[in-house]
Amino acid sequence: MKQFGKILNFELKNYIKNKAFVGVTIFLVVIIAVVMFFPRITSLFESDDSVQTPDDLPVLLVKAEDPAQAEMVQQTFAAAFIDYDVQVTNEDTSYIKDQITSGNAEGAFVMTGPTSYTYYVNNLSMYDANEAIAGEVLQQIYQINAMIGSGMTPEQAGEVMNIQITSEVEMLGKDQMQSFFYTYIMIFALYMVILLYGQMVAMNVATEKSSRAMEVLITSAKPTSMMFGKVLASCIAGLAQLIAIFGSALLFFNINKEYWGGNELVDSFFNIPPELFGYMLVFFLLGFLIYAFLYGAIASTVSKLEDINTAVQPVTFLFLFGFMVVIFSMTSGSVDNLLMKICSYIPFTSPMAMFTRVAMSTVPWLEKFKDRYIYRDRWRDSIRVVRDSVSIEHIKEVKVEQPLSWWKRAKLGAFWWILGALVAALAWIFRKPLLSLLKL
Repeated sequence: MKQFGKILNFELKNYIKNKAFVGVTIFLVVIIAVVMFFPRITSLFESDDSVQTPDDLPVLLVKAEDPAQAEMVQQTFAAAFIDYDVQVTNEDTSYIKDQITSGNAEGAFVMTGPTSYTYYVNNLSMYDANEAIAGEVLQQIYQINAMIGSGMTPEQAGEVMNIQITSEVEMLGKDQMQSFFYTYIMIFALYMVILLYGQMVAMNVATEKSSRAMEVLITSAKPTSMMFGKVLASCIAGLAQLIAIFGSALLFFNINKEYWGGNELVDSFFNIPPELFGYMLVFFLLGFLIYAFLYGAIASTVSKLEDINTAVQPVTFLFLFGFMVVIFSMTSGSVDNLLMKICSYIPFTSPMAMFTRVAMSTVPWLEKFKDRYIYRDRWRDSIRVVRDSVSIEHIKEVKVEQPLSWWKRAKLGAFWWILGALVAALAWIFRKPLLSLLKL
């Protein structure tokens, strides 16, 4: 325990003295402060009597050959497109196109019939919803005219078209829209921290090995104490950095809460339920530790510092696979698909997959218990592998006979099983000649 404490303190002091580590933390805190204080700063430069006039709105041209349709279209389009200055024009199509390309108008709707139109726009945005809004407006106009033609008054037709439907939603599980944002932030934070600090652990181990410092350390400290000290130091440093970043974000948000105007997206992130926050912390720590131990184990097998990036690629690809599965499942809204359930029981993808299912769906308590039980066993196995790999790689001079590891026993057992199965298969294939020989 004394050896572990010394190594842990030494590694933590290295992180604290690391200018890049401290600089990145301060930089991120400053960026978060600027973002959180931005509404307060912008409010100082806004005048109270600033009212947006129609002259400040972009122009939306509307053309209809029928004067009656033009009047109705102008009224309904002005009510539907409140962010535009709707103007009726009788000019030809070339004039309308010139107005749009010159920037005098944002777009134009030219009615070609009671239920058809042509939409002119210079650059069609990915999120342009004007066409859908215009289609709904024309559909309502046509329905109102049809009802008026069948004998209804315009007031009655308007009441029928503007009927309000009331509904209530009673959630028995989770609201995915509310939990999507902070779930995404946690997954992305886990992704960044594992890649950053996992590479740090691997670089530290490889640097000490290439500088021959490991030979001195391994003779004065046990491999388990050394690996636990390095990995837990990186875990504490990463957790402290995250606490500083997210803690400052929470502090700055509470200071400027009234200036955010009840932004639901931001409020959903800072209103995480305590139970979910506990699950987030547990899965975050376990996921970070298992990958940090793997990075350390792989780095202990590398003889040159230049081979680190190539050696850790399998672990990085494995983590990226789990990350992409979770992100695609979150964006599709189906977090309980078969692939996500399988990833929930795989230790390398469980921190992201199981937390996403817990945050955005209803997971039975038995599945959570099984996941934590399996995760605990696989985490212990990874620690044993790391300990054995460090011991084997750095104490090759020690010629003490050691018992076979579980991996060697498994390979030896698999060899004898395969050999026995092969002999049995050959005996079954040549059973007739063998039986004839036995009879002789």
